[in-house]
Amino acid sequence: MAKKEMTRRNFMKTSASLIAGISCVCSQSNQSLKKSSKSPNLLVVFPDQMRAQTLEFMGEDPCITPSLNRFAKQSLVLNQAVSNFPLCSPFRAMFMTGQYPHANGVLGNCNTHAAEHGYELKEDARCWSDILKDNGYELGYIGKWHLDAPHRPYINTSNNTQDFAWNEWTPPHRRHGFDFWYGYGTYDRHTRPMYWTTQASRSEFHYVHQWGPEHEADMAACFLQNKEGRYRDPKKPFVLVVSMNPPHMPYQLVPQKYIDRYNHLSLEQLCRRPNIPPSGTKWGDYYRKHIKNYLAMVTGVDEQFGRILDVLKTEGLENNTLVLFMSDHGNCLGIHDQISKNNHYEESMRVPFLLRWPGHIKPRCEDLLLSSPDIFPTLLDLMGFHNQIPSYVQGKSHSRLFLENKGTRPSSQLYLHIPYGHPGLGRRGVRTLTHTLMVSRMPDQNQRIVLHDNQKDPYQLKNIAKEKSSLVNKLVHKELIPWLKRTRDPWVKSWNL
Repeated sequence: MAKKEMTRRNFMKTSASLIAGISCVCSQSNQSLKKSSKSPNLLVVFPDQMRAQTLEFMGEDPCITPSLNRFAKQSLVLNQAVSNFPLCSPFRAMFMTGQYPHANGVLGNCNTHAAEHGYELKEDARCWSDILKDNGYELGYIGKWHLDAPHRPYINTSNNTQDFAWNEWTPPHRRHGFDFWYGYGTYDRHTRPMYWTTQASRSEFHYVHQWGPEHEADMAACFLQNKEGRYRDPKKPFVLVVSMNPPHMPYQLVPQKYIDRYNHLSLEQLCRRPNIPPSGTKWGDYYRKHIKNYLAMVTGVDEQFGRILDVLKTEGLENNTLVLFMSDHGNCLGIHDQISKNNHYEESMRVPFLLRWPGHIKPRCEDLLLSSPDIFPTLLDLMGFHNQIPSYVQGKSHSRLFLENKGTRPSSQLYLHIPYGHPGLGRRGVRTLTHTLMVSRMPDQNQRIVLHDNQKDPYQLKNIAKEKSSLVNKLVHKELIPWLKRTRDPWVKSWNL
């Protein structure tokens, strides 16, 4: 254990120095912030299930991310951004609507269970993409959507069976302003991905014999290069979203060249996080089996993101384009005996968030407690559409902080887990700069409270709820209950905290 503790200290020391280095380099390279009246473009790239700890410059996981290392030096890096409901569809709905799940109606992953309860992005939802479309933008979407519940007869793809389905086509009237469409619902065969094109019908999907992120980077290049105006009106500003599936399971579906990048590291070096379960246990062996391929997937995503950035620069689009790199949630990969996401642990909740806008946003690292619904109003505010943010948006714009380093900062972030069909039950909690509180009341289970000190115990190895009851009470009444009331969560009425 002593050896692991020393490793953890080295992690934190390395992380602090690297982040400080980024801030120093960025402050030197951004001496003047330019103004432009031209409507900015927006490029969003977000992989699925990439935890923040895999960013190499953070100094935690032994991951190789040279493109993101370079990008971080040019960007605002939020090292405390989270996915509030760390699950694919709930995050995507919060991102698109600026609302928390009880308001936007996506209280679980879009699959057969979700269809039974009406959980999917509503056709009449007013998304940020709808607003930009109405303001003259050309919009493109590439990759995973996962916001439509499947309906019978289910599409004959490998993610679907006759009895249960995940994957579904998104018809044009449900695409929320995206003119160019090259996507799918959810499909996990990364080396033989499938897509629907803009004009394709439900039965007209096609397969590609190429690794998904690489193919999607190719398509992104086509959209950005826009030869002969085939992808968008070159006279209009554009939005492009590239939603890559890896590093989502199955982890073995990754090109060998990325796996080979880790051949110099032993299994012990790959498994240096102190909270990994021991070898010989179910979840300890699961982590050891998959960690190399998981990190290899992240490296592959990093390379393809770098290719997209290169095209953006070559086409002369770099200076007037906001570029956001993030993820929908993280991945425990067996840590804390959790197979992946949908829990309150750091590896599940914390996500990358890097935003670059040359001449406008000063590159630096910030510990802002950003929440998923905040992304919608912040982006629109930055792009000049503050007055068009709907009043029902529950997220908060942090554009003033991004641009001027001024403005109020939230004191906590809400955490949610909602069982299908039980909107008033499940797990709720808050995450602050120092602690994570989780209160669980699952169906047919007793209430359980967990409190972690994320500064003294960054790997969340000890539950201190019983010995810190006064702090639990403070966090419940000063942070959690106000969040629940603000988001109209029926959980707050189901029993007395």
